[in-house]
Amino acid sequence: MSSFQWLIILSGLFEIVLIAIIVVIFLKLRRSQSLILQLQNKQEDFLARLDFNAKLEQELVTSFEERQKQLSRLDARLEQRANTLQGLLEQADAFTHSPAFLKQTVLTGYRRGQSIEALARSTGLSMDEIEVIIEQEG
Repeated sequence: MSSFQWLIILSGLFEIVLIAIIVVIFLKLRRSQSLILQLQNKQEDFLARLDFNAKLEQELVTSFEERQKQLSRLDARLEQRANTLQGLLEQADAFTHSPAFLKQTVLTGYRRGQSIEALARSTGLSMDEIEVIIEQEG
């Protein structure tokens, strides 16, 4: 075999090796493309989840703000009711310590058969005062 033939055989083998390298590179390129597509799909899914979570968080914040406003309104109403009830309690306390109410309580209790001692304990008056009230109405 002549050197020219050896040169053709070597160049043919070199071409075959180059074609094999090109095929390997092409296969790796296709594999890389499929990996890139998978990563893009996963990234899109991730971004969709992030968007969903952001919307959910915003809904929670909005709901929390609404609840806070509602609680503030309820607190104001409760405070108003507490003030009203406090005023009513003060009026009732003043009424129960009035002489007319004590007199009525003593007379009603005496008519129902309560003893003078029991009436004195329940009204905070002395037994003498209870007797005077009963004698005046007697």
